[in-house]
Amino acid sequence: MKIYTKTGDQGTTRLVDGTCVDKFNPRVEAYGTVDELNSAVGFLNSLFKDKTTSPHFSKYEALYSDLLKIQHWLFNAGSLLATEKIDVRAKLPQITASQIQFLEERIDQMTAVLPALKNFILPGGDICSSQAHLCRTICRRAERRSAEVILPVDRVLEDPVLVFLNRLSDYFFTVARYLNTLAHHPETIWNKDSKGD
Repeated sequence: MKIYTKTGDQGTTRLVDGTCVDKFNPRVEAYGTVDELNSAVGFLNSLFKDKTTSPHFSKYEALYSDLLKIQHWLFNAGSLLATEKIDVRAKLPQITASQIQFLEERIDQMTAVLPALKNFILPGGDICSSQAHLCRTICRRAERRSAEVILPVDRVLEDPVLVFLNRLSDYFFTVARYLNTLAHHPETIWNKDSKGD
């Protein structure tokens, strides 16, 4: 199988269901942003390899395992976004309630060991934490782009992909704080009165 197929040379691409659309189609933007998030998560996991000398390395290893699992789920989410046809979507790997529950449980576990958050904080700190914040913001964008193509008109039904992305952004925020705690790096509180001096 060749990497280059030349089928996209005219600015179009095919969705999973075979539909031909422009590459700037909102659905392509949605699953493309999920793909971008997956790459950012992969980079975060790569950074954990430098933590082998940390006394908390086992905790980094546990996060690595969780993030690898999440990367597979992001691939599933991307494939669901990459089709307009309900019958095709039904045959694809789904985002499940248990996966969303997994994220909620991990958020609760990390939050239990974090100091209470009473102020807004600036993204940054330890390099792993900074990357987790980047994952969070890309995830928020993926959520916005996905809402454009899957949010029902009546806004009553909950789509599992939207719920997953919403919870995942909360997960990455918590991971960012947790990583700063592991690295003994204090969080920077937002100074609303800062004038740049």
